[in-house]
Amino acid sequence: MSTQISIVALTERPSADEHAALRAHLEAAGVVVEAFTPLTFPGIDAVAPGGQEVPVEAAGPYTAVLVEGSAKESVRELRSALNPDPQVQALPGYDVVVLERPKEKDAGKKRMLIMDVDSTLIGQEAVDELAAHAGLQERVAAITERAMRGELDFQESLRERVALLEGLGEDVLERVAAALTLTPGARELIAAFKAQGHPVCVVSGGFIQILEPLARRLNLDHARANLLGVEDGRLTGEVSGQIIDADVKAASLREWAKAEDVDLDRVIAVGDGANDRFMLERAGLGVAFQAKPALRETADAQVTLRRLDAVRHFAGL
Repeated sequence: MSTQISIVALTERPSADEHAALRAHLEAAGVVVEAFTPLTFPGIDAVAPGGQEVPVEAAGPYTAVLVEGSAKESVRELRSALNPDPQVQALPGYDVVVLERPKEKDAGKKRMLIMDVDSTLIGQEAVDELAAHAGLQERVAAITERAMRGELDFQESLRERVALLEGLGEDVLERVAAALTLTPGARELIAAFKAQGHPVCVVSGGFIQILEPLARRLNLDHARANLLGVEDGRLTGEVSGQIIDADVKAASLREWAKAEDVDLDRVIAVGDGANDRFMLERAGLGVAFQAKPALRETADAQVTLRRLDAVRHFAGL
């Protein structure tokens, strides 16, 4: 019995020769190709901070090759066959994502998108941007990088970084929030889900004082992040309440899926660091976006090009 599959192949090199190599790569792995449709999407212009629109980075065009077909292998087996080493593209220039073809009975069912924020929804790490105002950006960024690679305990590393921010004026939160830029395609991805009535959520190991204004401007359905302690107009160097770690991210996914009446297998989760692993594992599809090696090792799908809107194709949007 064959498995009905959909494949999305993402590339920044949309030539006929490259696509022929992709088709051969799929067929060599046992895919019976029934439809092979390349679609090219235009680049995104930058929007600088300070205007009415949410700032965004610029990015070039990309092509999504949408494939329908079948294979004797399961989806999981085919993913391994097409990309045996998750740290390297088996076919250079292409992110090849294998999906189970949606069943007709599920066509109208609600989906949910849940994303990490720092280096996923936005192009920065908020704690590093705060540290820059204290003259400690390099020191804090080094800790952040190790934590995102899974080399440090997240809670301990967060407390260590936040302690270095003690004494900063509270007004720095607003300045950092205003200077953040969306990852290219973030706005388009959110709009695609919202247009179909699918909820969009974010959960962050960053800070709610920075995330909340952005979540409101993007009309997100749910947002959760750490609360920085503030006394007499200055940061205390502590986090108030629960720390948003990997377990809390996964719990947030379950909580919001239940609240929105969305089956877990209809949830798409997107992140970039080790702190996102449990969230991606709980989702129907876990997407590693320009991710650290620890997350790439376990994710269902990878996007290495810098276009967050490419994730929409995994939901058929």
